[in-house]
Amino acid sequence: MRGKRVWLLVVLTVAALVLTACPQAAPAQPAEAPAEKPAAEAPAKEAAPEGPEDPWADVDPSGQTIIFWHQHSRQREEALNEIIQEFNDTNEYNITVVAEYQGHYGDIFNKMLAVLNTEDVPDLVVAYQNQAATYQLADALVDMTSLVESPKWGLTEEEKADFFPAFFKQDIFPTFGNARLGFPPNRSMEVMYYNIEWLKELGYDGPPTTPDEFKEMACKAVQQPFSKATAEGSMGYELSIDASRFASWTFAFGGDIFDYEKNQYTYNSEAAIAAMNFIQDLFNNGCASVVTERYGDQTDFGAGRLLFTVGSSSGLPYYRAAVGEGAQFDWSVAAIPHVTPDPVMNIYGASVSMPKTTPERELATWIFVKYFTSPDVQAKWAMVSNYFPVRKSAAEKLTDYFEANPAYKTAFELLPYGKYEPPVPGYDFVRDKVREAMAAIADGADVQSTLDQLTEEANQILAEQMAELK
Repeated sequence: MRGKRVWLLVVLTVAALVLTACPQAAPAQPAEAPAEKPAAEAPAKEAAPEGPEDPWADVDPSGQTIIFWHQHSRQREEALNEIIQEFNDTNEYNITVVAEYQGHYGDIFNKMLAVLNTEDVPDLVVAYQNQAATYQLADALVDMTSLVESPKWGLTEEEKADFFPAFFKQDIFPTFGNARLGFPPNRSMEVMYYNIEWLKELGYDGPPTTPDEFKEMACKAVQQPFSKATAEGSMGYELSIDASRFASWTFAFGGDIFDYEKNQYTYNSEAAIAAMNFIQDLFNNGCASVVTERYGDQTDFGAGRLLFTVGSSSGLPYYRAAVGEGAQFDWSVAAIPHVTPDPVMNIYGASVSMPKTTPERELATWIFVKYFTSPDVQAKWAMVSNYFPVRKSAAEKLTDYFEANPAYKTAFELLPYGKYEPPVPGYDFVRDKVREAMAAIADGADVQSTLDQLTEEANQILAEQMAELK
């Protein structure tokens, strides 16, 4: 990990030098502005008061080709390609978007570090907030604020108000002078998947709402296998070792993994320690096990040998498929059991960020982003991807989809209880440390000392990252 951080610093240093050597792109003054409709027979009026300066007013995006790096595969990639093809066929500027699958989020992150501030950078890239923050250490991203606010190309006040406020604000970074380093095309959250029929066999009318209830049911499931299971073995909870699971359980125990006033990780907070003690207790009592292969919890759940699992709501189609191909039972999702009066849900989702290129390409990219986040496209994307739409008017178009997919509706209704993981530089590297700590705790390591060490290491990584800003 130390070698990885050193490598990152070398990459970012080189990227910063490249940036210093190259003049920063500024909106060009095109030879010819895009044709506008003449104000035919407009009565003579006094000159209108000058509005805010628009650096994009005279930029011509016509004919640009835009490269979009994304992580979507299977049905989502097919749907994304359809959306892009519709844009390519209909946009009046003859902009062409070329979508390129570049692997998972981690793959894209590593590829991006190697091309920041070079000619090989894509025009648009999926990026979690912490990844965008890391890229911006090299001043490599477009601050999209002026595009969003552009009188000519931006969003109207009505359009901005149509976005769910929490989603709309999530890509504005105080660390970077309130720059907008991304824009949200979708969101999802961590939810608890549960087997309704098995719970009934165990004598329960509904899912657990508290950690104590969760433990009781999970442990009982180990002793009483599901009658319709299509595979041997019986598990209460299968934990996927992941930093987002750590955050979700800590949120559910009423705490956080980051102190935003002190700008410090708090992996050894009272709530985090309680959450990890709870997890370790499940393992000590034989009521939990670790996911040993990618998406193995989905497979085990579908086979009816796993009562509970926690994962992204965007996985709903895959759980549906696993159950359909497996034990074929009634199932749903619910809030992660919590000690707080209300649920506290871990909401996340990658936005799209714009690496710096040329003003013409940047504007063309923004025009596609506007299209991608328009209400009709959002509604289509939500139904195919099972992500949540980011606009209220798009959600209003999903009435029939909600009715046909009650689990999706249940998850959607939990959005008001959302909370986020820290959008700070270097969180990707911290996540590796969190996984190591969680695996150790599941294996019996002392919780307090493990989390003390994790907190120290996480804050050291953060300090090294923030030093790049000076």
